[in-house]
Amino acid sequence: MSARAISRGGRGVFAHAFRSQWPILLVMLTFTVGFTLAAANFWRRGALLLGIGVVLAAVLRLALPNGRAGLLVVRSKGVDFLTTATVGAAMVYIAWTIDPLGTG
Repeated sequence: MSARAISRGGRGVFAHAFRSQWPILLVMLTFTVGFTLAAANFWRRGALLLGIGVVLAAVLRLALPNGRAGLLVVRSKGVDFLTTATVGAAMVYIAWTIDPLGTG
């Protein structure tokens, strides 16, 4: 930890972590809202938002260089994008097309 971060009470560490990990934090925020909607009995909207969050992770992984993608980097860029885009597209498709109460 730098002397500057210590002098500000460690806030510099958190600011640096936020700046370097904003892609995964944005995806986590999307997931949090989706899970909240699902818990509030809006499960289709919540499931759709979860799928959109996974697609967002795929787009961010594709668009950002490895050094800026933070915790979204797991494998090579192509493998990460293909796996998350496929899972996200499947989640969005299922959430979009499923009948809400089986009354279709």
